[in-house]
Amino acid sequence: MSSPRSSARPEQAAPAAAVRLGRLGRLPWLALLVVALVLLSAPFALDPIRDAATLQPVGEAVLRRPVTYLAMAPVSGVLDTLTLLSVRQHIALVVTLLLGWALWWWWRGTALPATVRPSRRAARIAARVGIPLLALVALYTAVAILPRPMAAIDLAPNLLAIDFHSHTSFSHDGRPDWTPEDNRAWHRDAGFAAAYITDHRTFEGARDGWANNPPVSGEGVTLLPAIEVVWRGEHVNLLDADRMFRGLLDPAQRDVDEQALKLSSSIVGNEPVLIETIPGDLSRMVAAAGPGTAGVRAVEIVDGAPRGLQQGRRERTRIVKLADSLNLALVAGSDHHGWGHTAAGWTLMHMPGWRAVPAEQLSLAISTVIRRGGFASTRVVERYVANTDDALTLPLTLPLVTWGMMRTLSTDERVVWLFWTLAIVLLLRLRAHRRAEPAPRAE
Repeated sequence: MSSPRSSARPEQAAPAAAVRLGRLGRLPWLALLVVALVLLSAPFALDPIRDAATLQPVGEAVLRRPVTYLAMAPVSGVLDTLTLLSVRQHIALVVTLLLGWALWWWWRGTALPATVRPSRRAARIAARVGIPLLALVALYTAVAILPRPMAAIDLAPNLLAIDFHSHTSFSHDGRPDWTPEDNRAWHRDAGFAAAYITDHRTFEGARDGWANNPPVSGEGVTLLPAIEVVWRGEHVNLLDADRMFRGLLDPAQRDVDEQALKLSSSIVGNEPVLIETIPGDLSRMVAAAGPGTAGVRAVEIVDGAPRGLQQGRRERTRIVKLADSLNLALVAGSDHHGWGHTAAGWTLMHMPGWRAVPAEQLSLAISTVIRRGGFASTRVVERYVANTDDALTLPLTLPLVTWGMMRTLSTDERVVWLFWTLAIVLLLRLRAHRRAEPAPRAE
């Protein structure tokens, strides 16, 4: 004698299974995934900043997130992370998102019926292709130009944070409306004490920034003069150009004059400080052989441009070994041209009393410390982002970078992420409920 369960007909069980699948399909799976990532990543939390050379925590520095940054934590975190991706990571991310969109449509089984007119069919296909593309354009536009609060570095009193590579609208590749004062405000919001304006072929931005410096360095961000030029085929930043060092460039202010540099470098203790920038060919870098010689005295290990971030992460070990063996200072450059609101790294320098000195004395002190201290004169701090630039992990950029971002969230950020996730789900459910309500019957 068969049981009632075993006597159920297959055609009766099929609708019940379909109902259960329908209920599962109505669950807010994306929201549940976000909640799971926020909670599961907490036990594996990482400091959002680290030493760029050793990858170890930095005890004398913390990342400060202002209240406005925390209030929009999901937006802040996603846009910051996108800003810190390398070229290869950007490509992998875009390809993954587009493939995911295509698979989603395929999984939903939303093939267009044959009865749809050709004109409407073309419009619907165009919409399916155009919507994700427009969404990606909007996302990257937000990364580049959306005004938003910035995470900043907080340091011990005797440390100062320096950016050795930034630009203004006076550069041919700078944002057209990016003034020296915009440059100063950006660096202030990121926690910098000083920043070098290294425009291409011009000193106008550096001069304007210098003219509006605070009386002493501790009263605001000090903008210092420099220029990005070419020396022996490599891009370098020449510090203190136009003020302490003149006549070192060709008439077009593009290349370093070899003989002028050699002559100026022969004065011990007053040698021009050249910084090797990335991306570049490190095998062509010519380091100074010691006091009284011409050559590079510092090299970037962090460069905020996507191509610079890619080389810095890929060749991190090589850069550190070269700097150590050649006694070069490691530095960070934002390479900021007016796009984005995220600092990729900071150069830390120990300098007691720096807050009470004017701009000219601060500029002289920074160059002197690099000349004398070399590799030991600086420490570079960088924002953490999962490195997926190798062939094995590149296809997994989206999940690995997302997991890395979640691991760097503070407790306050996690609470805000959960709040916004719940709020959005409730709003969507309320909207769906109102749409489902029957319209009032006319009497």
